[in-house]
Amino acid sequence: MAVETTLRSESLTCPSCVAKIERGLKRLSGVEAVHVAFGSGRIDVRHRPDVSSDELAAALARLGYEAHEAAF
Repeated sequence: MAVETTLRSESLTCPSCVAKIERGLKRLSGVEAVHVAFGSGRIDVRHRPDVSSDELAAALARLGYEAHEAAF
């Protein structure tokens, strides 16, 4: 059973950021799907329940993006 976490990043500066984030997060064990909305900075991640939002934010930091859990 998957859960969905929504993160927000203010550091998306170009459309290629979208591809980099989607590829990077999909490589994480337990991540099933990633959708990034460039205009709003919204990052929707479907993942196993044992993957925390902190782990997702840390993975984004390793990719060079700051992000935090958000409610839209």
